Amino acid sequence: MSSIALFGATGKTGSRVLDRLLTEDHHVTALVRDPSKLSATSDNLTVVQGDILDADAVGRTIAGTQAVLALFGQVKGSPKTLQTDGVRTIVAAMKSHGVSRLVTLSGGGLRAAQDQPGVPDRIIRGLLKLLSGHVLEDAEGHLDVLKGSGLDWTVVRGPRLTEKPGKGTYRVGWVGVNASTQISRDDLADFILTQIEDRTFVHQMPFVSD
Repeated sequence: MSSIALFGATGKTGSRVLDRLLTEDHHVTALVRDPSKLSATSDNLTVVQGDILDADAVGRTIAGTQAVLALFGQVKGSPKTLQTDGVRTIVAAMKSHGVSRLVTLSGGGLRAAQDQPGVPDRIIRGLLKLLSGHVLEDAEGHLDVLKGSGLDWTVVRGPRLTEKPGKGTYRVGWVGVNASTQISRDDLADFILTQIEDRTFVHQMPFVSD
């Protein structure tokens, strides 16, 4: 059993990760703004009420844990640099408490050196830049923070996320390489859990799809 700090536990993907962590008897400390939105209760769940930009609350969430899952992202009304500033706050707390493993979540618009995007991938990224440019800029900003952190980070990237039941299988590749254009949130959550212990993708950004 591990002790995990979870940010984004009330989100559509984060709630699935939380359920799996508790099912596997991990202890989870989750930072949430509104505890009533949590999908699970357990003796193994510690809830810290607060904001991702609150250094004190973030520090209390991370203290005593072995790994951090940062699965939060922008929603309507969020600051345009929420992911960048939130991850910066998390990194500082991790260094303070001696925690080195950090897994974050992003989309295929964030490019990795191993990617070989085809025409559809380039069109999707172009639309993202046009319609939600600040979201992509924020993702790139959070990556810059990770690269300078000195931590054992991994960015899990996914394509279009669906609410379909998980298949229990998925592909781990790169944009345009052994990849499709969608994945269920269930399967994405399953992969995220493997990254707590798996060091294959330290300092990399695997792309997970059906």
